[in-house]
This record gives sequence, structure tokens and C-alpha cells, in this order.
Amino acid sequence: MQCDRCSEPINAEGGENFHGQVLCEDCYMDAFSPSRTCDPWAVRSAMHCKDSDGGTAVNALQARLLEILQETGGVSLDVLSERLGGKPADIQREIAALRHMEKVRGAMQDGKKVFRLW
Repeated sequence: MQCDRCSEPINAEGGENFHGQVLCEDCYMDAFSPSRTCDPWAVRSAMHCKDSDGGTAVNALQARLLEILQETGGVSLDVLSERLGGKPADIQREIAALRHMEKVRGAMQDGKKVFRLW
């Protein structure tokens, strides 16, 4: 059996049913709880934490993502996931967290959606 979304093999008892699709655990989590970049409460929480502890810490992947955006001035999700070596859904989750911290934002560049520094 294989995942209907990413085509990765899954064992018989490992698949999750989601709206008629059999999904692996990672795809099920992405489908069940997608990342949300526009979340006013998350932004408020991030700003509150920044004010209370003097700054908002980023993890290693987020730090590398910020470096890539500083080097390039803005790139698409596909380019980011290729350069970081991760799945687009994982990179999107990190972007959402950085967006809540007001470190990254989306923009249109040559008719394409890109991510760039705030």
C-alpha cells in the first residue's frame, strides 16, 4: 500500500483514512492540521514573547532559512525546500512560525509567490 498524496510506501496498519484517501502519518498530519501563516493570535503571542524575553529565538532550520532569504532577497517555496533539503510542508510550517514572529513575509515577484525577509 502507498500514500495517496506522496506515494511513499506504508504498511497495512499504518495508513490513515482522510476524506477517502489513504495517507501516511506525515501527510495525514499536514491534511488534518495545515500550517496557517495568517493567524492574529499567533502573531500576538510571538510579539508578547519577544517583548517579555528580549527576543524570539529561532531553531537551526529557521536560521538557515533566514540566511537563504538574506542571500537571495526572496525565493519560492520550491527553491527553499530544495536548498534546505526538506519537504515543502515542513518548510511551510517553519515559514508560518517565522511569519508570526514578523521575520518573513510573502510577496509577488514576476507573477510568482516568493518569501522574503520582513
